[in-house]
Amino acid sequence: MRNSPNEILHVEDLTVEFPTDDGVVHAVRGVSYTLHEGEVLGIVGESGSGKSVTSLAVMGLLPRGARVRGKIVYRGEDVLKLSARRRRALRGGKIGMIFQDPMTALNPVHTIGDQLAEAVLAHGLVPYKQALARAKEMLDLVGIPQAEARLRSYPHEFSGGMRQRAMIAMAVINSPDVIIADEPTTALDVTVQAQILEKLLEVKDAVNAAIVLITHDLGVVAGTAHRVLVMYAGKPVEIGDTDTVFYRPRMPYTAGLLGSMPSLETSGGRLRPIGGAPPSLINLPSGCPFSPRCPLADDTCTAEEPGLAEAGEGGHLAACHHWREVAAAPDPTALFRTESEAV
Repeated sequence: MRNSPNEILHVEDLTVEFPTDDGVVHAVRGVSYTLHEGEVLGIVGESGSGKSVTSLAVMGLLPRGARVRGKIVYRGEDVLKLSARRRRALRGGKIGMIFQDPMTALNPVHTIGDQLAEAVLAHGLVPYKQALARAKEMLDLVGIPQAEARLRSYPHEFSGGMRQRAMIAMAVINSPDVIIADEPTTALDVTVQAQILEKLLEVKDAVNAAIVLITHDLGVVAGTAHRVLVMYAGKPVEIGDTDTVFYRPRMPYTAGLLGSMPSLETSGGRLRPIGGAPPSLINLPSGCPFSPRCPLADDTCTAEEPGLAEAGEGGHLAACHHWREVAAAPDPTALFRTESEAV
């Protein structure tokens, strides 16, 4: 496989399954994307859509029972075919990850300085003092005041925003090519969210990395990502440039997500939620998994699951039999009009 000159990470037809007593959980079904230098790719979807599992597969952090197929190519190397030692070298070295909950990701019985220094020592033979100096440098970079003193603090002595900054510092301490940020602003108030996102982008530029940003918050994606990949029931259902996907969605699910998000246009009015709930990943419905919740669903949708196909210019792809109807709608979010609005 030949990679483009600035291509860092290429995921092709990634599938992840978990055998259970109740059946096989089809957590990820055919995810493909490419990440280029300096790019921010947003992956969005409801809880259980496969966003985090996709990234854990890239990091090699899935449990042993997981069945993983497809390709994860980092700078020409297929990660799934590498030895355990080589994968450990990539993980935390060339590919860093910011986990969802910093309170559980950080070890409560070790100081912040020790944990950051350990990340350096795991990937290089350097003196402990040099690793600790690098840890201080990273705390300064992410905006933690009195960084030298804070190296001796424990996670419980940090606020939620400071813990998340410490996780960002740990992810970038070895100057990785790729940063995977899994819900980096979860459980933070709006002001702190904005600060964390701003700092994440500053750090990205400082270490010259690309970011995979996983979130269910479309507002976060709108202000940070160059491209967006929308997932539903373990499968990508739309991908394209951020502005294109936001202003010209081609998949009813994407339109539903946009309609359920507060905006200036909906100020004073009711939001338009998507009815129903995501399907069981053990017993997926026949055809399109979104069909039980989709206002455009017909017999074609329940008979055959659509694949990603061109639905616009600039590499805009959507998995929908009726993407032309969505494109023709003046306001695609109105497809999910509430009963009170329809009267």
